[in-house]
Amino acid sequence: MTLQEIIVDIHALTADVEVYERKYGILSETFYELYTRGEEPTDDAWVLDWSDWAGAYKILLRRQEQYRHTIQTLRGQTQDLTSLIERAVRREPIPVAS
Repeated sequence: MTLQEIIVDIHALTADVEVYERKYGILSETFYELYTRGEEPTDDAWVLDWSDWAGAYKILLRRQEQYRHTIQTLRGQTQDLTSLIERAVRREPIPVAS
């Protein structure tokens, strides 16, 4: 996986969770905390939404962590942020550690 693919995933997942946030009126962070504590929807029609929402948010958190870790590693290799941005602009594949 490359840094660009991580960014594409982050944007797509953010759009996905925002749909649920608007629908249910709370941010994903709050929802996910309650969901992981075992709270279940009162409406059976929400079960699939909640499962999809939790899955998308969990992957989003993982992708954000991969992004941060990769940037931190790259910055440790070179203090020059401009070089990193130039590589990204040229769409050079910047590998991401799993």
